[in-house]
Amino acid sequence: MPADLAVIGLGHLGLPLAQAAVAAGIQTVGYDTDPRAFAELSAGRTPVEGSLTASDIRRMLSGGFRPTTNQVELGRVRTAVICAPTPLGPDRTLDLGAIGDAARALAARLRPHTTVLLESAVPPGTTENYLLPLLEEGSGLRGGRDFHLAYSPSRLDPGNRTHVYANTPKVIGGLTPACTESAAAFYGRLTDKVVRARGPREAEMTKVLETNFRHVNIALVNEMAVLCHDLGVDLWDVIRCAETKPFGFQPFRPGPGVGGHGAPVDPGFLPYNSRTPGHPLRMVSLAQEINDRMPQYVIQRCATLLNEHGKSVRGARILLLGVTYKPDLADQEASPAREIATRLMDMGAQIGYHDPHVLDWRVRELPVPRADSLYEAASSADLTVLLQHHRTYDLQGLAVKAQLLLDTRGATPAGAAHRL
Repeated sequence: MPADLAVIGLGHLGLPLAQAAVAAGIQTVGYDTDPRAFAELSAGRTPVEGSLTASDIRRMLSGGFRPTTNQVELGRVRTAVICAPTPLGPDRTLDLGAIGDAARALAARLRPHTTVLLESAVPPGTTENYLLPLLEEGSGLRGGRDFHLAYSPSRLDPGNRTHVYANTPKVIGGLTPACTESAAAFYGRLTDKVVRARGPREAEMTKVLETNFRHVNIALVNEMAVLCHDLGVDLWDVIRCAETKPFGFQPFRPGPGVGGHGAPVDPGFLPYNSRTPGHPLRMVSLAQEINDRMPQYVIQRCATLLNEHGKSVRGARILLLGVTYKPDLADQEASPAREIATRLMDMGAQIGYHDPHVLDWRVRELPVPRADSLYEAASSADLTVLLQHHRTYDLQGLAVKAQLLLDTRGATPAGAAHRL
Protein backbone atom coordinates (compact mmCIF):
# COMPACT_ATOMS: atom_id res chain seq x y z
CA MET A 1 0.00 0.00 0.00
CA PRO A 2 1.43 3.43 -0.92
CA ALA A 3 2.36 5.58 2.06
CA ASP A 4 0.81 8.97 2.83
CA LEU A 5 3.88 10.21 4.68
CA ALA A 6 7.64 9.95 4.25
CA VAL A 7 9.82 10.78 7.25
CA ILE A 8 13.33 11.54 6.00
CA GLY A 9 15.93 10.96 8.69
CA LEU A 10 15.26 8.23 11.25
CA GLY A 11 17.03 9.64 14.27
CA HIS A 12 15.94 11.48 17.40
CA LEU A 13 13.56 13.74 15.46
CA GLY A 14 12.25 11.40 12.80
CA LEU A 15 11.41 8.31 14.83
CA PRO A 16 9.03 10.01 17.32
CA LEU A 17 7.29 11.76 14.43
CA ALA A 18 6.89 8.46 12.61
CA GLN A 19 5.59 6.89 15.81
CA ALA A 20 2.96 9.62 16.23
CA ALA A 21 1.92 9.33 12.58
CA VAL A 22 1.51 5.55 12.75
CA ALA A 23 -0.51 5.90 15.96
CA ALA A 24 -2.78 8.35 14.11
CA GLY A 25 -3.39 5.80 11.37
CA ILE A 26 -1.20 7.45 8.73
CA GLN A 27 0.57 5.08 6.35
CA THR A 28 4.19 6.00 6.95
CA VAL A 29 7.49 5.18 5.31
CA GLY A 30 10.79 6.08 6.92
CA TYR A 31 13.70 6.96 4.63
CA ASP A 32 17.32 6.93 5.71
CA THR A 33 20.50 6.42 3.71
CA ASP A 34 22.20 4.68 6.64
CA PRO A 35 21.99 0.92 5.98
CA ARG A 36 22.58 0.22 9.67
CA ALA A 37 19.50 2.23 10.65
CA PHE A 38 17.45 0.37 8.06
CA ALA A 39 18.69 -3.01 9.28
CA GLU A 40 18.08 -2.21 12.95
CA LEU A 41 14.57 -0.90 12.33
CA SER A 42 13.65 -3.80 10.06
CA ALA A 43 14.72 -6.16 12.84
CA GLY A 44 12.56 -4.33 15.38
CA ARG A 45 15.40 -2.55 17.15
CA THR A 46 16.04 1.15 17.67
CA PRO A 47 19.03 2.56 15.75
CA VAL A 48 19.68 5.45 18.16
CA GLU A 49 20.17 5.40 21.91
CA GLY A 50 17.69 7.23 24.08
CA SER A 51 14.98 7.43 21.43
CA LEU A 52 12.22 4.85 21.06
CA THR A 53 12.42 1.44 22.67
CA ALA A 54 12.52 -1.85 20.78
CA SER A 55 8.89 -2.48 21.77
CA ASP A 56 7.96 0.95 20.35
CA ILE A 57 9.61 0.02 17.05
CA ARG A 58 7.87 -3.35 16.91
CA ARG A 59 4.49 -1.69 17.48
CA MET A 60 5.23 0.75 14.68
CA LEU A 61 6.14 -2.07 12.30
CA SER A 62 2.98 -3.96 13.17
CA GLY A 63 1.06 -0.74 12.56
CA GLY A 64 2.35 -0.51 8.99
CA PHE A 65 5.55 1.53 9.35
CA ARG A 66 8.08 0.68 6.61
CA PRO A 67 11.75 1.70 6.82
CA THR A 68 13.48 2.02 3.45
CA THR A 69 16.64 3.20 1.72
CA ASN A 70 14.89 3.41 -1.66
CA GLN A 71 14.41 6.96 -3.00
CA VAL A 72 11.54 5.81 -5.18
CA GLU A 73 9.34 5.69 -2.08
CA LEU A 74 9.70 9.46 -1.72
CA GLY A 75 7.78 10.05 -4.93
CA ARG A 76 4.68 8.20 -3.74
CA VAL A 77 3.65 10.27 -0.73
CA ARG A 78 1.52 13.35 -0.16
CA THR A 79 3.62 14.67 2.70
CA ALA A 80 7.39 14.51 3.29
CA VAL A 81 9.02 15.69 6.51
CA ILE A 82 12.78 16.29 6.65
CA CYS A 83 14.16 15.43 10.11
CA ALA A 84 17.85 15.43 9.24
CA PRO A 85 20.41 16.08 12.00
CA THR A 86 22.15 19.47 12.11
CA PRO A 87 25.16 19.00 14.40
CA LEU A 88 27.46 21.82 15.40
CA GLY A 89 30.46 22.18 13.11
CA PRO A 90 34.01 23.12 14.15
CA ASP A 91 33.10 26.82 13.88
CA ARG A 92 30.04 26.26 16.14
CA THR A 93 27.58 26.86 13.29
CA LEU A 94 24.98 24.25 12.46
CA ASP A 95 26.01 21.81 9.73
CA LEU A 96 23.22 21.74 7.13
CA GLY A 97 24.83 19.04 5.01
CA ALA A 98 22.35 16.32 5.95
CA ILE A 99 19.43 18.63 5.11
CA GLY A 100 21.00 19.24 1.71
CA ASP A 101 21.35 15.51 1.07
CA ALA A 102 17.73 14.92 2.11
CA ALA A 103 16.52 17.78 -0.09
CA ARG A 104 18.33 16.46 -3.15
CA ALA A 105 17.00 12.94 -2.61
CA LEU A 106 13.46 14.26 -2.24
CA ALA A 107 13.70 16.74 -5.13
CA ALA A 108 14.59 13.96 -7.58
CA ARG A 109 11.22 12.32 -6.84
CA LEU A 110 9.08 15.31 -5.84
CA ARG A 111 5.59 15.37 -7.33
CA PRO A 112 3.22 18.33 -7.70
CA HIS A 113 0.91 19.04 -4.75
CA THR A 114 3.25 17.39 -2.23
CA THR A 115 3.61 19.08 1.15
CA VAL A 116 7.25 19.33 2.23
CA LEU A 117 8.03 20.12 5.87
CA LEU A 118 11.30 20.78 7.65
CA GLU A 119 11.67 20.03 11.39
CA SER A 120 15.45 20.13 11.84
CA ALA A 121 16.98 22.84 14.05
CA VAL A 122 18.21 25.52 11.64
CA PRO A 123 19.14 29.22 11.57
CA PRO A 124 16.35 31.55 10.42
CA GLY A 125 16.16 31.77 6.63
CA THR A 126 17.16 28.15 5.99
CA THR A 127 13.79 27.04 4.63
CA GLU A 128 13.61 29.84 2.07
CA ASN A 129 17.27 30.42 1.24
CA TYR A 130 18.72 26.93 1.43
CA LEU A 131 16.03 24.24 1.25
CA LEU A 132 13.70 25.87 -1.29
CA PRO A 133 16.35 26.40 -4.04
CA LEU A 134 17.51 22.78 -3.69
CA LEU A 135 13.97 21.46 -4.03
CA GLU A 136 13.14 23.72 -6.98
CA GLU A 137 16.39 23.05 -8.83
CA GLY A 138 16.15 19.29 -8.39
CA SER A 139 12.48 18.95 -9.24
CA GLY A 140 11.77 21.71 -11.75
CA LEU A 141 8.76 22.66 -9.60
CA ARG A 142 8.02 25.98 -7.90
CA GLY A 143 7.56 26.16 -4.15
CA GLY A 144 4.31 27.76 -3.11
CA ARG A 145 2.83 27.11 -6.54
CA ASP A 146 3.51 23.48 -7.45
CA PHE A 147 4.25 22.14 -3.97
CA HIS A 148 3.74 23.32 -0.41
CA LEU A 149 6.71 24.14 1.84
CA ALA A 150 6.72 24.96 5.55
CA TYR A 151 8.89 24.85 8.65
CA SER A 152 7.77 23.40 11.98
CA PRO A 153 10.27 23.26 14.85
CA SER A 154 10.51 19.98 16.70
CA ARG A 155 9.45 20.19 20.35
CA LEU A 156 10.44 16.80 21.64
CA ASP A 157 11.26 16.27 25.30
CA PRO A 158 12.52 12.67 25.58
CA GLY A 159 11.31 10.88 28.67
CA ASN A 160 8.61 13.46 29.43
CA ARG A 161 5.42 11.54 30.16
CA THR A 162 3.28 14.63 30.67
CA HIS A 163 4.00 16.56 27.49
CA VAL A 164 3.87 14.07 24.62
CA TYR A 165 3.46 14.59 20.90
CA ALA A 166 -0.34 14.75 20.99
CA ASN A 167 -0.66 17.49 23.62
CA THR A 168 2.33 19.65 22.65
CA PRO A 169 1.33 22.59 20.40
CA LYS A 170 2.94 22.58 16.96
CA VAL A 171 4.23 25.84 15.46
CA ILE A 172 4.00 26.11 11.66
CA GLY A 173 5.24 28.73 9.22
CA GLY A 174 4.55 28.23 5.51
CA LEU A 175 6.06 29.80 2.42
CA THR A 176 2.54 31.02 1.54
CA PRO A 177 -0.76 31.03 3.46
CA ALA A 178 -1.78 27.95 1.47
CA CYS A 179 1.44 26.22 2.49
CA THR A 180 0.71 26.99 6.13
CA GLU A 181 -2.79 25.57 5.89
CA SER A 182 -1.58 22.42 4.17
CA ALA A 183 0.97 21.89 6.94
CA ALA A 184 -1.67 22.64 9.57
CA ALA A 185 -3.97 20.02 8.07
CA PHE A 186 -1.22 17.41 8.40
CA TYR A 187 -0.11 18.27 11.93
CA GLY A 188 -3.71 18.63 13.03
CA ARG A 189 -3.92 14.85 12.72
CA LEU A 190 -1.07 14.41 15.21
CA THR A 191 -1.50 17.11 17.85
CA ASP A 192 -4.30 18.88 19.68
CA LYS A 193 -3.18 22.41 18.83
CA VAL A 194 -1.55 24.04 15.82
CA VAL A 195 -0.04 27.52 16.09
CA ARG A 196 0.37 29.45 12.84
CA ALA A 197 3.45 31.68 12.53
CA ARG A 198 3.60 34.53 10.04
CA GLY A 199 6.09 32.63 7.90
CA PRO A 200 9.03 30.19 7.90
CA ARG A 201 11.48 32.64 9.46
CA GLU A 202 9.21 33.30 12.43
CA ALA A 203 8.78 29.56 12.94
CA GLU A 204 12.55 29.00 12.65
CA MET A 205 13.26 31.84 15.09
CA THR A 206 10.78 30.30 17.53
CA LYS A 207 13.09 27.29 17.82
CA VAL A 208 16.11 29.57 18.25
CA LEU A 209 14.37 31.47 21.05
CA GLU A 210 13.22 28.34 22.84
CA THR A 211 16.66 26.72 22.73
CA ASN A 212 18.56 29.87 23.67
CA PHE A 213 16.12 30.54 26.52
CA ARG A 214 17.10 27.21 28.06
CA HIS A 215 20.84 27.76 27.64
CA VAL A 216 20.84 31.36 28.91
CA ASN A 217 18.86 30.47 32.03
CA ILE A 218 21.02 27.43 32.75
CA ALA A 219 24.07 29.68 32.41
CA LEU A 220 22.59 32.12 34.91
CA VAL A 221 21.98 29.42 37.51
CA ASN A 222 25.39 27.86 36.82
CA GLU A 223 27.02 31.20 37.62
CA MET A 224 24.88 31.42 40.73
CA ALA A 225 26.11 27.96 41.77
CA VAL A 226 29.75 29.06 41.67
CA LEU A 227 28.99 32.30 43.49
CA CYS A 228 26.89 30.62 46.17
CA HIS A 229 29.57 28.00 46.82
CA ASP A 230 32.16 30.74 47.29
CA LEU A 231 29.85 32.62 49.69
CA GLY A 232 28.78 29.53 51.62
CA VAL A 233 25.16 29.88 50.49
CA ASP A 234 22.96 26.85 49.77
CA LEU A 235 21.80 27.57 46.20
CA TRP A 236 19.42 24.63 46.19
CA ASP A 237 17.55 26.13 49.13
CA VAL A 238 17.56 29.50 47.34
CA ILE A 239 15.94 27.90 44.28
CA ARG A 240 13.40 26.09 46.49
CA CYS A 241 12.38 29.40 47.98
CA ALA A 242 12.44 31.38 44.73
CA GLU A 243 10.20 28.94 42.86
CA THR A 244 7.37 29.69 45.29
CA LYS A 245 7.00 33.07 43.57
CA PRO A 246 3.82 32.67 41.47
CA PHE A 247 4.90 35.09 38.74
CA GLY A 248 8.03 36.29 36.95
CA PHE A 249 10.21 33.29 37.84
CA GLN A 250 10.83 29.88 36.30
CA PRO A 251 13.20 27.52 38.15
CA PHE A 252 16.31 26.20 36.41
CA ARG A 253 18.93 24.10 38.16
CA PRO A 254 22.71 23.99 37.75
CA GLY A 255 24.69 20.98 36.65
CA PRO A 256 28.05 19.77 35.37
CA GLY A 257 27.34 21.01 31.84
CA VAL A 258 24.57 21.23 29.26
CA GLY A 259 23.83 18.19 27.12
CA GLY A 260 21.14 17.24 24.66
CA HIS A 261 20.39 17.79 20.99
CA GLY A 262 19.34 21.44 21.17
CA ALA A 263 22.49 23.48 20.55
CA PRO A 264 22.36 27.24 21.20
CA VAL A 265 22.10 29.14 17.95
CA ASP A 266 23.38 32.61 17.11
CA PRO A 267 21.38 33.68 14.03
CA GLY A 268 23.65 36.69 13.55
CA PHE A 269 25.87 34.53 11.35
CA LEU A 270 24.20 32.74 8.46
CA PRO A 271 26.93 31.17 6.29
CA TYR A 272 24.75 30.73 3.19
CA ASN A 273 23.16 34.21 3.21
CA SER A 274 25.06 37.26 1.96
CA ARG A 275 22.51 39.50 3.67
CA THR A 276 23.57 38.39 7.14
CA PRO A 277 22.58 41.13 9.60
CA GLY A 278 25.82 40.59 11.54
CA HIS A 279 24.37 41.29 14.99
CA PRO A 280 25.58 38.46 17.23
CA LEU A 281 23.55 37.53 20.29
CA ARG A 282 26.12 38.43 22.92
CA MET A 283 24.10 36.94 25.75
CA VAL A 284 23.92 33.59 23.95
CA SER A 285 27.67 33.59 23.35
CA LEU A 286 28.32 34.42 26.99
CA ALA A 287 25.90 31.72 28.14
CA GLN A 288 27.69 29.17 26.00
CA GLU A 289 31.02 30.26 27.46
CA ILE A 290 29.69 29.90 31.02
CA ASN A 291 28.12 26.50 30.39
CA ASP A 292 31.26 25.25 28.64
CA ARG A 293 33.23 26.07 31.81
CA MET A 294 31.14 23.86 34.07
CA PRO A 295 32.99 20.56 33.41
CA GLN A 296 36.23 22.29 34.41
CA TYR A 297 34.56 23.67 37.52
CA VAL A 298 33.50 20.13 38.46
CA ILE A 299 37.13 19.01 38.04
CA GLN A 300 38.23 21.88 40.29
CA ARG A 301 35.72 20.87 42.96
CA CYS A 302 36.87 17.23 42.72
CA ALA A 303 40.50 18.24 43.19
CA THR A 304 39.67 20.51 46.13
CA LEU A 305 37.60 17.85 47.91
CA LEU A 306 40.30 15.24 47.50
CA ASN A 307 42.96 17.66 48.68
CA GLU A 308 40.92 18.54 51.77
CA HIS A 309 40.91 14.84 52.63
CA GLY A 310 44.65 14.43 52.14
CA LYS A 311 44.53 12.97 48.64
CA SER A 312 45.47 14.15 45.16
CA VAL A 313 43.69 13.57 41.88
CA ARG A 314 46.67 11.60 40.59
CA GLY A 315 46.13 8.01 41.55
CA ALA A 316 42.68 8.67 43.06
CA ARG A 317 39.90 6.20 42.34
CA ILE A 318 36.95 8.26 41.09
CA LEU A 319 33.52 6.80 40.37
CA LEU A 320 31.23 8.72 37.99
CA LEU A 321 27.50 8.09 38.39
CA GLY A 322 25.20 8.72 35.43
CA VAL A 323 26.90 9.43 32.11
CA THR A 324 23.81 10.33 30.03
CA TYR A 325 22.66 13.88 29.34
CA LYS A 326 19.21 13.37 30.85
CA PRO A 327 17.89 11.25 33.74
CA ASP A 328 16.40 7.84 33.03
CA LEU A 329 17.45 7.79 29.37
CA ALA A 330 20.34 6.10 27.57
CA ASP A 331 21.05 9.11 25.35
CA GLN A 332 24.59 10.46 25.81
CA GLU A 333 24.35 13.34 23.30
CA ALA A 334 26.68 16.16 24.43
CA SER A 335 26.77 14.79 27.98
CA PRO A 336 29.48 16.52 30.03
CA ALA A 337 30.47 13.16 31.55
CA ARG A 338 32.92 12.34 28.77
CA GLU A 339 34.81 15.64 29.05
CA ILE A 340 34.95 15.32 32.83
CA ALA A 341 36.27 11.76 32.59
CA THR A 342 38.85 12.79 30.00
CA ARG A 343 40.17 15.66 32.12
CA LEU A 344 40.36 13.49 35.24
CA MET A 345 42.22 10.77 33.35
CA ASP A 346 44.68 13.37 32.06
CA MET A 347 45.33 14.31 35.68
CA GLY A 348 46.15 10.69 36.52
CA ALA A 349 42.90 9.58 38.16
CA GLN A 350 41.58 6.02 37.87
CA ILE A 351 38.07 6.38 36.48
CA GLY A 352 35.16 3.98 36.83
CA TYR A 353 31.49 4.56 36.13
CA HIS A 354 28.01 3.31 36.86
CA ASP A 355 24.88 3.95 34.82
CA PRO A 356 21.85 1.63 34.71
CA HIS A 357 21.14 2.72 31.13
CA VAL A 358 24.67 2.47 29.69
CA LEU A 359 26.29 -0.96 29.74
CA ASP A 360 29.38 0.02 27.75
CA TRP A 361 31.04 3.42 27.95
CA ARG A 362 34.19 4.53 26.18
CA VAL A 363 36.40 7.56 26.55
CA ARG A 364 38.98 8.16 23.80
CA GLU A 365 37.86 4.85 22.32
CA LEU A 366 38.99 3.05 25.46
CA PRO A 367 36.48 1.15 27.64
CA VAL A 368 35.86 2.62 31.09
CA PRO A 369 35.40 -0.01 33.84
CA ARG A 370 31.74 -0.35 34.81
CA ALA A 371 30.83 -0.96 38.45
CA ASP A 372 28.68 -4.05 38.92
CA SER A 373 27.86 -3.31 42.56
CA LEU A 374 27.13 0.38 43.07
CA TYR A 375 27.50 0.46 46.86
CA GLU A 376 30.65 -1.63 46.80
CA ALA A 377 32.21 0.60 44.13
CA ALA A 378 31.24 3.80 46.00
CA SER A 379 32.70 2.52 49.27
CA SER A 380 36.02 1.67 47.63
CA ALA A 381 36.29 4.87 45.55
CA ASP A 382 38.15 7.86 46.95
CA LEU A 383 35.51 10.12 45.39
CA THR A 384 32.08 9.46 43.92
CA VAL A 385 30.62 12.10 41.60
CA LEU A 386 26.91 12.16 40.76
CA LEU A 387 26.67 13.57 37.23
CA GLN A 388 23.13 12.43 36.42
CA HIS A 389 20.33 11.61 38.83
CA HIS A 390 18.65 8.45 37.57
CA ARG A 391 15.60 7.53 39.61
CA THR A 392 17.04 4.10 40.44
CA TYR A 393 19.75 5.68 42.58
CA ASP A 394 19.12 5.56 46.32
CA LEU A 395 21.07 8.70 47.11
CA GLN A 396 20.57 8.57 50.86
CA GLY A 397 21.99 5.05 50.96
CA LEU A 398 24.72 6.05 48.56
CA ALA A 399 25.74 9.00 50.73
CA VAL A 400 26.22 6.60 53.64
CA LYS A 401 28.34 4.15 51.64
CA ALA A 402 30.52 6.61 49.71
CA GLN A 403 33.78 7.79 51.23
CA LEU A 404 33.31 11.18 49.61
CA LEU A 405 30.34 12.23 47.45
CA LEU A 406 30.06 15.26 45.15
CA ASP A 407 26.50 15.86 43.99
CA THR A 408 26.39 18.03 40.85
CA ARG A 409 22.58 17.83 40.60
CA GLY A 410 21.47 18.84 44.09
CA ALA A 411 19.57 15.57 44.39
CA THR A 412 20.94 14.28 47.70
CA PRO A 413 19.33 15.15 51.04
CA ALA A 414 20.66 18.36 52.58
CA GLY A 415 23.92 17.72 54.38
CA ALA A 416 24.35 14.22 52.98
CA ALA A 417 26.92 15.17 50.35
CA HIS A 418 28.97 18.02 48.96
CA ARG A 419 26.80 19.86 46.43
CA LEU A 420 27.93 21.73 43.33
